[in-house]
Amino acid sequence: MALHSITPEEAKRMIGEGALLVDIREADEYARERIPGALHVAVSQLDTAALATRQGQAVIFHCRSGMRTEVHAAQLADKIGPACQGFVLEGGLDAWKKAGFPVSADRRQPVELQRQVQIAAGAMAFVGTLLGLLVSEWFLIVPGFVGVGLVVAGITGFCGLARLLRHMPWNQSLMVHRRAG
Repeated sequence: MALHSITPEEAKRMIGEGALLVDIREADEYARERIPGALHVAVSQLDTAALATRQGQAVIFHCRSGMRTEVHAAQLADKIGPACQGFVLEGGLDAWKKAGFPVSADRRQPVELQRQVQIAAGAMAFVGTLLGLLVSEWFLIVPGFVGVGLVVAGITGFCGLARLLRHMPWNQSLMVHRRAG
């Protein structure tokens, strides 16, 4: 079964008619900003998650931009079974907001872990380069180390920096949420 793309306007109408909206982003992303009423089932938890759908019910999946949903479309279609219709919210949460539809945001939640990794890696590479140019060329090992770390993370899916950041004090509410959920 293939998932069909729909616009935010179509999705809003279908939700009003009883469609189930499923947010497949990770817990840290969902905690910070979400479409009200969306069920949260992180894509990383799809194998163990069960979607309680009614026969014939429409199910609309979304992520931040629509890319993650498109990448996992076949896996998502398998989760809803043959008796339900599956859809992808075109452009995800970003398109939903651009259409002027409401979102729930909690800015007290930490920035998403992926963005924290990008900020930390970029800062380390920038500072290491500056120190390498201004203080000692030995500091150039820092941006080299960051680059190798990013390549390893991309190839293996293991990101040591993300694991380290996950344990920082500002992310502790996320750790409690993950243990409870």
